[in-house]
Amino acid sequence: MVNILTVQEFLEKAKQLPILDARAPKEFAVGHIPQAVSFPIFDDEERATVGTAYKQQGHDPAVLLGLDLFGPKMSAFVKQAGKVAQNKELLVHCWRGGMRSNAMAWLLDFSGFKVHLLEGGYKTYRHLIQEQFTKPWPILVIGGLTGSGKTDLLPYLQKAGQQSIDLEELASHKGSAFGSINMAPQPSTEHFENLLGTALLALNTQQPLWLEDESTSIGRVQMPKPFYDQMQQAPTLVLEIPREIRIRKLAEEYCQVEKDLLEAAVLKIKKRLGGLATQEALQAIATGDMEKMVEIALVYYDKAYTFELAHKKHVFTLPLQSINPAENAEQLIGFARQHNLL
Repeated sequence: MVNILTVQEFLEKAKQLPILDARAPKEFAVGHIPQAVSFPIFDDEERATVGTAYKQQGHDPAVLLGLDLFGPKMSAFVKQAGKVAQNKELLVHCWRGGMRSNAMAWLLDFSGFKVHLLEGGYKTYRHLIQEQFTKPWPILVIGGLTGSGKTDLLPYLQKAGQQSIDLEELASHKGSAFGSINMAPQPSTEHFENLLGTALLALNTQQPLWLEDESTSIGRVQMPKPFYDQMQQAPTLVLEIPREIRIRKLAEEYCQVEKDLLEAAVLKIKKRLGGLATQEALQAIATGDMEKMVEIALVYYDKAYTFELAHKKHVFTLPLQSINPAENAEQLIGFARQHNLL
């Protein structure tokens, strides 16, 4: 007998059991429950064919066509499920908890699996994720000019018992023209929301949440507007690091990067840098003078961030003399307590 679960029950079970996503590969690629395995009942072409039959001929002919496509695959589905769920217990969903997941659940239940089905499907999961962005979060934003080591502080804040999320890690991008260098391909905005919402589900809404200051987009990924708006209203604690230390830190990072990637990044901001500065930056890359290249790029990035910071209402500045993340995290926590933010 197939067990029908609410989305909360489903996600609780997912901590121990595999999730089979019965939607088509294209749907899965756009966004999915992070723990899920793609287990499509139809491939993309088959899904389109069944959908067309439904629109043109109606429900019954579409169902018969779907059964014709599903039938020859049943044995393979059972074998594949056995590899994914060796203890023969698993979770299944499709888009709305309709025919695809019900057919897959029936087959696996008939074949001796203990099957849990998500009521309302992935659509219900997406509603739950969106709800996380409208909850009132006690956010504390870590600000600072490029090269201040903001991201480096997050794991040390967690070690000190603080809640934090690395938005750039979830987005697989560091948020500048140079942000995609040495990073994995970015998720879609929908899947970024799934990753962020999943992280928020694991946190306590009554305890402060540390986040690095971000723009409305991180690379090509868009921040959820309700959550971004909360970040804009939250206190921003700005790390003030001497410019020469920031230049040295960034130069050390970029000297490990292939020159053609750096050149491409500089050309992305050519209009903002201006023609002469762009040529100087490209020449610095060619000669291996990374400090010179960073110094030129920072003229634009420092100006842009200072402009954004001027629009924030609650800004607290913490002068620091190094980029030691362990020490700076400790000082940041003390600074927040001093200003009654913790």
